[in-house]
Parts: sequence; structure tokens; C-alpha cells
Amino acid sequence: MSTHVATDGRVRLEALTRHFGGEVAVDALTLSVESGELFGLVGPDGAGKTTTLRMLAGVLRPTSGDAVVAGVSVAHDPEAAKPHLAYMAQRFGLYEDLTVAENLAFYADLFEVPRRERPDRLERLYRFSRLDEFRGRLAGALSGGMKQKLALSCALIHQPRVLLLDEPTFGVDPISRRELWVILDEMVKAGTTVVVSTSYMDEAERCHRVGLLHEGRLLAVDTPTALRRSLPGSMVEVHADDPRRAREALRGDARVAGAALFGDALHVLLEPHASWDSVADALRGAGLPVGDAHPIDPSLEDVFIHRVTRGAPEAAEPVRG
Repeated sequence: MSTHVATDGRVRLEALTRHFGGEVAVDALTLSVESGELFGLVGPDGAGKTTTLRMLAGVLRPTSGDAVVAGVSVAHDPEAAKPHLAYMAQRFGLYEDLTVAENLAFYADLFEVPRRERPDRLERLYRFSRLDEFRGRLAGALSGGMKQKLALSCALIHQPRVLLLDEPTFGVDPISRRELWVILDEMVKAGTTVVVSTSYMDEAERCHRVGLLHEGRLLAVDTPTALRRSLPGSMVEVHADDPRRAREALRGDARVAGAALFGDALHVLLEPHASWDSVADALRGAGLPVGDAHPIDPSLEDVFIHRVTRGAPEAAEPVRG
């Protein structure tokens, strides 16, 4: 049994890789998350987010590479890291035939929380999860958002240094989504390191830094602001009579760095020094009239799509959210 004691909540990935048969699910991820940081793994379904979190949690062994979580190698001693972290999967193991209070008591027993410390911890969890009045309700009778808050409370009962969350707000109503993020903000302010996966770009904006994942590879890591500013040129939102044909024409224009559909509009990234008026004239000359067009600030979604489509123009459409 390892005697290692975690000294901080840092997370470090070193060429972390996982294969499933001949498929590469996670491809040599290297990055660091600082203690007390809220870090987002961002990408669509199949990007490798869940596999990465499962390796960090010690649930899945890496094929190669390593990750150090709270000072412990998950490749060589995954069990030693588990007392210092909490992993909340998309389908967290709540017992629906137990009440809210019974679920919390079960996880307190599972994590061997000292009896004398439980009352204070439970009161704090009830307070910020707002589940106090539902202590006696069966978990199976809770709404989706309340189940997620209970699952998060169960994960936090042993006061982990590192919290790993796999799409915690997927399928949750907007109010509960906001409340869950308030809880995460409070945890980070208290010093907990949080690594959260999401395909909601508005949630990614809440993170201190994000890593953009696509097909198991890390496209970029930085703050949301820095990533948005990293796009070259300027962004224009364009409405056209036939947006799909206009997109294909724009992608063949040397003055255009990228064009993607957003609903019934196009987000067009112009090369530096390019003029939208000249591009619009070319479209009209090709029989593709365009309507309203105005400059916009690029979003994280624009950044993600641009990073992906530089290599494969047909590969990316807007991510959820």
C-alpha cells in the first residue's frame, strides 16, 4: 500500500495516450493544470474527453504516457491518487431507491469520512446544493438537475483536492446548469482543482483555461480570451439567400480564412487586410446575393471550427451550445 501523501492539486499529463484496438482515442496529450484552477476539456462527442478523464481518475490505464494527479502517477499507482480526487462520470452511481441523506451517508462511509467531521461537511453540502429540504426524498424522484447536484455533493463528501467532471450539465435545465457552475466556482475559490469536460461553448467561457480536443488530439490550450484573440484577420456574420452555396464559394476565395454555418447565418473569417465588400462583390458576381453583414467578435466555437477546418474543411460544424 502506497504511503504517498498528496501535497497539492496539480494535474500534469505527459504524452497521455489510449488505444482501443486499432483506434487512437487519446493521442499523446501533454498539458498542466495548476492547483486551484478551473480547466475545461472542450470538444464534440468522440473527441476523447471522457477517455482522458477516466485515465486521470485511475479508472482506465493509459496505453502509454502518464498523468500525475495530486503528486501521484496514475499509470504506476492509480489507487494512491483516488483518496485525493473525485470523479463524476456522466452517469454517476446514485442509488435511486435511497434518499438524498442516505446517498450522502453511503458515500461518506465509502470514502471513510471521520464521523466527527460529517455534520459540518453535510451541512455545507446541503447549503450550497440547496438540497436541504429534500433530505428525505428518494434520489429516483429528483429532477435531472437535482440529481446532478446530489451526485456532485456525493463526490465532494471527502473534500478532494482534484475534482474531475465529465459533462456534468449535459441534459440539465438552464437554471440547474447555472447553479452547478456557481457550486464549481465556490469549490475553485476554496482551492479545489477542477477539470471539467464540456461541449457547451458558453460553459467553456467560464473556465480559467481550456484545452480544445478533436479526435483525441489537443488543438490548443489557453485562456478563452487569448484563444478568441488568436484568430487572424476579422470575423463577419453574413446572411445569404443560399448560405450553403455561399459557404462553398467563400472557402474557395483566397481572401477568406474560413467560413462556417451558424443557423441561417455564416461566420466568415477574413484574412488580414481583406475587405468584406470586395468578397461580397465577388459572391454577387457569381450569382450568390448576400444580405446583411456586420463585424462580430469571434467566439470559442469560431476558434474551434477554424482550428479543425484548417486541416479538413468538411470536418467541423458548430459544437453543441
